[in-house]
Amino acid sequence: MLLNVSYNNKEVFKKIEEEVGKSFSIKERFALDGIGSPKLFILDSSPHIQNLLILDNNTNSCNIELRPKGIIIRFRSLLETFGLIIPYHKLSLNKTDLGLYTIYRDQYYIQVRADTKAIQKFFTKMLGHRADNSPTAIEDL
Repeated sequence: MLLNVSYNNKEVFKKIEEEVGKSFSIKERFALDGIGSPKLFILDSSPHIQNLLILDNNTNSCNIELRPKGIIIRFRSLLETFGLIIPYHKLSLNKTDLGLYTIYRDQYYIQVRADTKAIQKFFTKMLGHRADNSPTAIEDL
């Protein structure tokens, strides 16, 4: 789900917490060695997101925040901040070329460039966290 997260709206915060859970505590953040990604440059995106990104002339960039049950991809357009909320059971991550990752949720996708070790380390951390917190698959029983 794509939401405008610029303002302190209780209804929006409630939707986010239902989808991906509350933010980690300080103790959990230290244990995970941080929950935020470095700055990611957006190369391609779905039409919904692209229509928001073309409204200004700034460099298209985003960051990812880990949550207990999913991730939030935040990006800015004009003076607004938007968040793509993705629970782990709807998250699909593809590594296409060297250093290109595409993150999918239903009809939304964002393709980012991951050309540094820090970004690649974050993606492996995200996939490990997803594996630890996803429900048991029927094939595993």
